Amino acid sequence: MIHRTFARVAALPIVVGLMLLAPSPASARGAPDSFADLAQKLLPAVVNIATTQKLTESSRNDPNLEELFKQFFDRQNRGDNGEGGNGDSSPDNGDSGESGGPHEVTSLGSGFIIDAAGYIVTNNHVIEGAEEITVRTQDNTEYKAKLIGHDPKTDLALLKIESPTPMPYLDWGDSDKVRIGDWVLAIGNPFGLGGTVTAGIVSARQRDINAGPYDDFIQTDAAINRGNSGGPMFDMDGKVIGINTAIFSPSGGSIGIGFALPSSLAKGVIAQLRQFGHARRGWLGVRIQSVTPELAEGLKMARPMGALIAAVTEGGPAAKAGIKQGDVVVSFNGQEIAEMRHLPRIVAETPYDSSVPITVLRQGKQLSFQVKLGELDEAAEAKQASTETPAPPKQPDKSKTVLGLSLAEMSEQLRQKYSIADEAAGVVVLDVDAKSNAASKGLKAGDVIVEVDQGSVATPADVEKRIATAKANGFKVVTLLVYRQGDFQWVAVRTDQG
Repeated sequence: MIHRTFARVAALPIVVGLMLLAPSPASARGAPDSFADLAQKLLPAVVNIATTQKLTESSRNDPNLEELFKQFFDRQNRGDNGEGGNGDSSPDNGDSGESGGPHEVTSLGSGFIIDAAGYIVTNNHVIEGAEEITVRTQDNTEYKAKLIGHDPKTDLALLKIESPTPMPYLDWGDSDKVRIGDWVLAIGNPFGLGGTVTAGIVSARQRDINAGPYDDFIQTDAAINRGNSGGPMFDMDGKVIGINTAIFSPSGGSIGIGFALPSSLAKGVIAQLRQFGHARRGWLGVRIQSVTPELAEGLKMARPMGALIAAVTEGGPAAKAGIKQGDVVVSFNGQEIAEMRHLPRIVAETPYDSSVPITVLRQGKQLSFQVKLGELDEAAEAKQASTETPAPPKQPDKSKTVLGLSLAEMSEQLRQKYSIADEAAGVVVLDVDAKSNAASKGLKAGDVIVEVDQGSVATPADVEKRIATAKANGFKVVTLLVYRQGDFQWVAVRTDQG
């Protein structure tokens, strides 16, 4: 499991930090005889961060928090500090945890100064929900910090402290130059033990750990533990090439698998937080999905790659440029899109209002478009799902079974039964043979088949005809554009199985 330190559950004795990897020079560089000179230079700009948050009665009634409190106090009664010794979070003051009174929770994390004026970078989860943020420097001077901005999607936050004298600060490095096997140095506040230095190598790059939409983590074996969250990862030139964000650990302690947010992504977000207080991302106006080997076969592609467009936002940048549902984005602004997950990050990093070239595959042909990006509106992206469930009306009399799918024409009765939007058009799935390939792909009653092999269908006969054409042409897979509860998704179904 991936452990992370969230301020909202700061009362837990489990706060995890993450680490990052570093870039290396063009030629291999051996380990230094000592990291002492480098560490001495960097330590003054790395800080410890403490936050306090009061748990309300509603938060204390959270069963997860209740169990964590129980574990904490059980260890206290045994005189046992648990796995982490001086852990990252602990209840302060208030009642004992069993009397029901209010609790004040303190969480610990790490950060680093990026400007002599006192700007500090850390993880969003270190300060999330905090009522007060305290920064302690290497010489044990404490400052009250102000939150300048935060971005949950990349788990970044920017703080500001006021100092009568210029602060020591660190420079960003280039994480794009990092190579597997390069040496890296991490400094942070594990288990509340500030100014801790560890070293290791870059174990892997471009890791997706399902932490957010822009995952592109660097993996390292440098020792990273609870409380390292928000701390810097350095290359051997002393440049920050990552921000420690998460660890993989069954116990919460370091097992040599840590992840850091690369500086190439962090720099732009931090600059926007400093200027605007929030991230301002480019917006393409599409919903996308991965191109699986079967989808690639159904789309007549030589190999699976790119980002398949499941839906295009009406009036959005992509729609205005002529990009359509079913197109596969293979290049954006000159960068190849090898996998679907690469596109959201590249679009987000591109300044809104900029005009960029996009290359797509459409029914086997390569087409190019020029798209002027909009600005991503986080609130507008939120889904609004209806919870109303009307009484099921009478089933239609006529249906047809194709590839294990029982199909019927759209009707008002079916719209009511399956809560299908008025604007949705296509053929309704009434039932799915549990042994069919369609069932294994997740198709179910209430789905609407909008297209088959990128051709619209309105009747079960249309579906049957298109599948027959695919079989006659020797294709063993057809692609179905499926509408379900407001979302579109492409599904590849085999024609040579039931």
